[in-house]
Amino acid sequence: MIRLTLREIAEVTGGRVHPDLPRTRDLVVSSAVVTDSRLAEPGSLYVARRGETADGHDFLASAAEHGAVAALTNRTSDLLPCIVVDENPQRLSERPDRPPYDAVTRAFAALAREVHDRCLAAGGLKVVGITGSSGKTSTKDLMAQVLARLGTTLAPEASYNSEVGVPLTVARLTEDTDFLVAEMGASGIGHIEHLTQVAPPQISVVLNVGSAHLGEFGGKEAIATAKSEIVRALPQGGLAVLNADDPVVAAMASIAEEVGARVVLVGRSATAQVRATDVAIDGGGRASFSLHGPGTPDEGVPVVLRLVGRHHVDNALAVAAVAHEWGMAWEDVATALSGAEALSRWRMEVTARPDGVTVVNDAYNANPDSMRAALQTLAQMRPASGRTVAVVGGMLELGENAEQEHRGIGALAAELGIDQLVTVGDLAEPAAAAYLAAGGADAQVVGDRHEAHDLLRRTLGAGDVVLLKSSRDSGLRLLGDDLAAEGSAAPGTSPTDGDL
Repeated sequence: MIRLTLREIAEVTGGRVHPDLPRTRDLVVSSAVVTDSRLAEPGSLYVARRGETADGHDFLASAAEHGAVAALTNRTSDLLPCIVVDENPQRLSERPDRPPYDAVTRAFAALAREVHDRCLAAGGLKVVGITGSSGKTSTKDLMAQVLARLGTTLAPEASYNSEVGVPLTVARLTEDTDFLVAEMGASGIGHIEHLTQVAPPQISVVLNVGSAHLGEFGGKEAIATAKSEIVRALPQGGLAVLNADDPVVAAMASIAEEVGARVVLVGRSATAQVRATDVAIDGGGRASFSLHGPGTPDEGVPVVLRLVGRHHVDNALAVAAVAHEWGMAWEDVATALSGAEALSRWRMEVTARPDGVTVVNDAYNANPDSMRAALQTLAQMRPASGRTVAVVGGMLELGENAEQEHRGIGALAAELGIDQLVTVGDLAEPAAAAYLAAGGADAQVVGDRHEAHDLLRRTLGAGDVVLLKSSRDSGLRLLGDDLAAEGSAAPGTSPTDGDL
């Protein structure tokens, strides 16, 4: 975080300093900007957001106790010096088609943008924005590791891709940061537009347009419109990196042309300028391929990924296009991709237990596209002896399509020859019936992750590969942690205590 006085923050956010005294206005924010009062430290600015279940203003005393120098609020308090921003109902009525973010959220965005602009002016900061219905976080992690070979790189922690997460990341910029990797998510029209105003990208990456948040958006066309906002935000001469194998994404090239940006298509089709051929998957589910781009040898450049899942080939191609655009030679791109590792929890996290069971924990989140990719990876990891077991929970935010999409997942599991399907919870139950109807061998229906744990503890054996996949709120990531720990930790211990 660059140093800013409360006076400067008030000017940027349109707020006022309380108490309105010279010594208060001259206080300096010199440390992290936080939205969790427990993470405050001396010199921090605490952003008092109102969430769905709690009001950050209730934790001003905690922020002060932890050393925060001030808070960004929408009302005055004597517990801590404040930059107070007033709600403006007229703003919401003027743009009813845009996210109804409150005053503190908008002020936080303005503050982060100021940090961005100062760093841009100081050192020529480069920003890449990444969006897509699935794969954003894995691609962000891969991008950060590759770009770090070119210069100082800042990327979000975990899946910080919202109106809170993006400003939190941007506020961590310093004047010597060379590259910012900004992951941008959306559950409605205008969300990504807002995020691009916080961190304006010079390169925009669109991975795919699938069915995530279908119930919230109301249709795939609306999802495409929302994702395309990251392309529309490009400056004249910027670059759109688009998935050639997704027709909806490839069509965003016309938007890039409207704003005067260039386009690079990536994928496996012949139309892609950055392309993968000779894709192969090893017994551990890891992909290798030949990377082709402008100027590479005819046979391409070999890449061997450490990440599990064929779908990471598409993510790697997007990263390759960005890194090459910013000066990395293709051979160096291939080396960097081959050396990158999985960083974020619960994304194709593979644990080989001492008893011969392999646990694949991919249960951070799920939508129909990522669920299909996970099942395909499980099928590719089929052991020489032992079974493939898919434990699936409900996919949320699918609206009226939920039952149909879950049935489709069950049918695919049967088609892929998955030996056992375990569905967890009412939402996922239709997958079991569809699995059996399509010729699946063994379907089990359980009510929650605890019942699933009891079942799997009795039935898993040496050589089995078990996949956990669900939306985050279904809790299967925690079941995956429990299963991974069994056989390798003493009874009563868990490596996930710090994550709960």
